[in-house]
Amino acid sequence: MKPLHILVLSMFLPVAAAAAQETAPVRVILDAQGVTLSEFIWIKRPVIVFADSPNDPNFQRQLELIEADEGQLVARDVVVIIDTRPALKSWLRQKFHPRGFSLMILDKDGEVKLRKPLPWDVREITRAIDKFPIARQEMLERYPAGR
Repeated sequence: MKPLHILVLSMFLPVAAAAAQETAPVRVILDAQGVTLSEFIWIKRPVIVFADSPNDPNFQRQLELIEADEGQLVARDVVVIIDTRPALKSWLRQKFHPRGFSLMILDKDGEVKLRKPLPWDVREITRAIDKFPIARQEMLERYPAGR
């Protein structure tokens, strides 16, 4: 009887672990004013969403796409930074000079890896992140093969 209990329990453990990972929402910084990249270096991967207005349809679509599957972003240590007020000239705007809507994906070392002029869904974002050298190294450390 004991092996049956172990079998049943082992079937539910992966489900419980997956549910625990998905409950934590991705961190979203709604106001880029005062934000610099130094606070995220080697800790988080910034995904920066620029728009000239919060009413921009591309901006609205991007937020919908992120909210639809944010668990995958949490698993990749992503922080989403939003800047929709160009008149305030945030540090990020001065550094990257976006025009209209722009999606930028940075790695943990603070380097820009991708710039996109249109919204991307989470699947596209995570596939891009998974190709970054630092992310690949993290995956090898997390899931070592043959060790």
